[in-house]
Amino acid sequence: MAEDAPTLVMATAKYVHTSARKARLVADQVRGKSVADARSVLAFAPQAAAVPLRKVLQSAMANADHNHGMNAEDMVLARVLVDEGPTLRRFRPRAMGRATRIRKRTCHITIGLAAPAGAAGRRRGG
Repeated sequence: MAEDAPTLVMATAKYVHTSARKARLVADQVRGKSVADARSVLAFAPQAAAVPLRKVLQSAMANADHNHGMNAEDMVLARVLVDEGPTLRRFRPRAMGRATRIRKRTCHITIGLAAPAGAAGRRRGG
């Protein structure tokens, strides 16, 4: 294991009821930003996908603080992944006895926090 490899603090939300395509639009806005900047972007983003992304970010911050003893406010969003989850297939009745398929898409959201490039392994006091 390399000593220079930055510690990634991960958090994941699975089976989120939004399409991966819509969630990726919000994820692209916060990727690479600091935690403070990402929180402010997600707080005022009008997209519904910003809510689960904000929750995963809060979880990653809590993981950094509790599990690794790192100050989460000083970290950056090094990895933001939005993968497709399983699609729920439903049917909607249509005219003349027909039915059309309704696809309710889900996604898996993963956020990885890392220390900024200049501060390698800064830990909170205690």
